[in-house]
Amino acid sequence: MSNADKLKNLLELEIIPDLEAAIDELFSAIDKSKTASTTQKEDLEEMREMRTECFAIIEELGRNELDDEEVDELLAELVDMKTEED
Repeated sequence: MSNADKLKNLLELEIIPDLEAAIDELFSAIDKSKTASTTQKEDLEEMREMRTECFAIIEELGRNELDDEEVDELLAELVDMKTEED
């Protein structure tokens, strides 16, 4: 499996679902309190931006717009981020 395939799988199977779950949890917390704090608003915006970036990377992979070096860097960065999270 190429690093591009690994990156796509990591994004589709782990990163995006984790972001969507975190967004849902934040929406639930906001709904319970009936108001959003500044921190919650910032966190929500940041997570939405990250999700959008992930989808953009997947699109770029599909169009072969990323060279091997970019793919390797993104994969390493996301694996490190995921490892720190666990």
